[in-house]
Amino acid sequence: MIISLAGGLGLLLLGMKLMSDGLKLAAGGALRRVLSNSTKTPFRGLTSGFVMTSAVQSSAAVTVAAIGFVNAGVMTLGQTVWVVYGSNIGTTSTAWIVASLGLKLNIKILALPLIAVGTALWLSRGGTRRAALGEALAGFGLFFLGIEALQEVFIGLSQTVRVEQWVFDGWAGYLSLCGIGFGMTFLMQSSSASMALILTATAQGMLPLELAASAVIGANLGSTSTAAIAVIGATSNAKRVAAMHVIFNLITGLAAFGALSLILGGILHLRLLLNMTLDPVPVLALFHTTFNILGVFLVGPFTTRLTGMVENWFRTEEEEEGTLRYLDSNVLSTPAVAVGAMVREVARVGATAQRMAHAALRCRSKEQPCRELHREKAVLDKLQAEIAMFSAKLRKHGLPQETAELIPDILRSLRYYVMTGDSALEAETIYKNLEPTEDAELDEALEKLLDSAVTLSLHADPSDASFSSLRLAEKVEIFEQRYQYLKQDILDAGSANRLGVDSMVGYLDYLSSIHRMMDQTAKGGGWLRGLGLRLGVYSRPKAL
Repeated sequence: MIISLAGGLGLLLLGMKLMSDGLKLAAGGALRRVLSNSTKTPFRGLTSGFVMTSAVQSSAAVTVAAIGFVNAGVMTLGQTVWVVYGSNIGTTSTAWIVASLGLKLNIKILALPLIAVGTALWLSRGGTRRAALGEALAGFGLFFLGIEALQEVFIGLSQTVRVEQWVFDGWAGYLSLCGIGFGMTFLMQSSSASMALILTATAQGMLPLELAASAVIGANLGSTSTAAIAVIGATSNAKRVAAMHVIFNLITGLAAFGALSLILGGILHLRLLLNMTLDPVPVLALFHTTFNILGVFLVGPFTTRLTGMVENWFRTEEEEEGTLRYLDSNVLSTPAVAVGAMVREVARVGATAQRMAHAALRCRSKEQPCRELHREKAVLDKLQAEIAMFSAKLRKHGLPQETAELIPDILRSLRYYVMTGDSALEAETIYKNLEPTEDAELDEALEKLLDSAVTLSLHADPSDASFSSLRLAEKVEIFEQRYQYLKQDILDAGSANRLGVDSMVGYLDYLSSIHRMMDQTAKGGGWLRGLGLRLGVYSRPKAL
């Protein structure tokens, strides 16, 4: 009996995997298209999550695709959460498949042809959508065979085993069955497989209805373990989606557990009114769907607040640095304060661009990417987008002409710093493809140029109390002279065949990106310093 139970479970899990994998492949790009185009409103997100999960029989596939869109910026966390809600309702479709087909028909008459046709399609057209559909059909067949094997086991067990004899009376018994349902899903990493197991056991009389409903709640809660395990070491967005999944299922489970008798009683009464049978299997399927829909009504109104909460739970260092410090809705009402705050925020962008410039000058590995450089670029891009959005909001207010004229100048400084960051990335990319010069004089001249670039960058910090336009101009001139001399030396080395043509062009491109980077750094610092002095953000250095 143990071997039969294990074999039935194996068929069930294998069938679920083949069915899910095949449907995902057969769907092709439809999953991504539906999610990207049908999540503009909460209802559409809920619907698309339900439809796609029901279609591919995998809430994990839908959730992972949604997380990918969040990371790419195509979907917001709020939109993704509604997809997760819909996906939870979509997982209940498995219970309906079992209730309507798996326990009512002659399974072998249904399963064996599905396996035969599916295998034929899978073998005939490897790697095509037709083969994927064949894999899904074969998976359905194996899934139903697994149910039949479990039915045979539970028919034998039901003669001697009644679960209620082994559990506590009252709520303690319900809690124990809830824990068993959770444990099954955790071990099998499939709530659908757990549901099939619970429904089959209930159909054979091993589980009373209310205990089976408790196990269904536990299986539903257990699906969160899959999400929690999947996001270990994943991105912050993935952790946030998993956290919302856990919160939704936990609140839904608590509500369903508290109202268990009420929900079951309502379903049974409704079926009596409609002259429908009181078969426990469809009752459990309807119970599973009902409390997940109830969860949407309970959690939905608080989604915005909950997403804000989980965003604060999982914040990377880049996100912390990429959060506005000086700009918020409060300063919008005072334009004079707002433009000063914008200067301070752009100065933060300038500091980030300066770190990028230093990283580009310092990271000289040809094998590994400069992690610091790419991390700072993410911060710079986020700050730029946030400042641009604030600027757009500020312009909608009635601004004095003097204040309105300052905004383009502030954004001009922001643009200088963005171009500094772009040039830093370009310099790193070019350097990785350069061959060594094997010329000591050229290498020494290059090091001197890079040193003068670092010095120039340090003198271009507009927030430095000792900032001096004259000293910055001197550093720019020194850098410019070294740049022109080294550029000529590289051209001479190429003409004398001391440097190959490709290497000569590569080094000239590298120098140009460094030159652009320093030019934008100096312009951004000088321009922002002038704005800060006009607005009183910065003070002039005291005369000696």
